[in-house]
Amino acid sequence: MEKKKVLVLLGHSDTETLTGEIANAYEEGARAAGHEVRRINIGELHFDPILHKGYKVIQELEPDLIRVQEDIKWCDHLVILYPNWWSSMPALLKGLFDRMWLPGFSFRYYKEGIGRRLHLWKRMMAKKTARVIVTSGARPFFIWLFVGDYTNEIARGVLWFVGFDVEVTLLGPSENISPRKKSRWLLKMHRLGERAK
Repeated sequence: MEKKKVLVLLGHSDTETLTGEIANAYEEGARAAGHEVRRINIGELHFDPILHKGYKVIQELEPDLIRVQEDIKWCDHLVILYPNWWSSMPALLKGLFDRMWLPGFSFRYYKEGIGRRLHLWKRMMAKKTARVIVTSGARPFFIWLFVGDYTNEIARGVLWFVGFDVEVTLLGPSENISPRKKSRWLLKMHRLGERAK
């Protein structure tokens, strides 16, 4: 099996949650299989998640955001885990992407020729893979039924846009989860980690 460079990004600000346990299981599986692993817990980062002037004025990136960018450039496979809050990712995770997902880092618009005329862009994370793992208190099917694809924002709008080949795993309902079901989920995540999938 090919060894990969894996970045695990926990998008929940609290590591002591089910989402945190799932991230641990994935990380442990990847390390056990000999993959090179780096871990980021968003709650331990120090940065302003607010774009105070939109993209009219680019805010200077804090050291933690520069480190996240470097880790993303380094990895072959990116794993992002977060809880579904109001049919989206937590605000802090969205703020992370708002601040650091910039032209020149993750994508670049063509400034001349046919690329400019057609509004095309270079996807600077091409040939990388990603897995998005989302936990939810309700059954994922019911969320999808009432609000539509609640992972489209991150899977397509953020990751696919810059070149990642994205897979999504939905886990729910997570409220009052039985020990047996939790054990099955953790084993599944450990196995995904072993394969760096």
